[in-house]
Amino acid sequence: MSGPSKKVVDVAFKASRNIDWDGMAKLLVSDEARKEFASLHRAFNEVNSALETKFSQEPEPIDWEYYRKGIGSRLVDMYKEAYDSIEIPKYVDTVTPQYKPKFDALLVDLKEAEEKSLKESERIEKEIAEVQELKKKISTMTAEEYFEKHPELKKKFDDEIRNDYWGY
Repeated sequence: MSGPSKKVVDVAFKASRNIDWDGMAKLLVSDEARKEFASLHRAFNEVNSALETKFSQEPEPIDWEYYRKGIGSRLVDMYKEAYDSIEIPKYVDTVTPQYKPKFDALLVDLKEAEEKSLKESERIEKEIAEVQELKKKISTMTAEEYFEKHPELKKKFDDEIRNDYWGY
């Protein structure tokens, strides 16, 4: 196999090795997402299989002598000459260079969004832990203990009392 078809099969094979299907499947939350993901995985495997079988095999060479014996050398030579004169143009990729910078920029944006999301996730997890701790202690907590953890509220209440503002 040679040329563009070999390149397509090589790229597809390399892509399939680098995909962590199990890791991605663990990230899915809903049943609908799992069904869609399974459908995507199945379609990818079908396309990959078709590429491997269809483009990975060299075509069998034509046995011109066999046809010369049965048909006659003049007609076979004419077909052989026409067959040999066929030139299959090389594929020149003009699309990838156009979209590669856009794709790279999207990857940078993706990494930034991922980092931002992880930081926000950490912040929210800490907040959840604090709220759960507060929930456990709220029934036995004094106002002083609460205000130690939330000094801004103590300041707000003290200001309201000092200014004789009781909320009505």
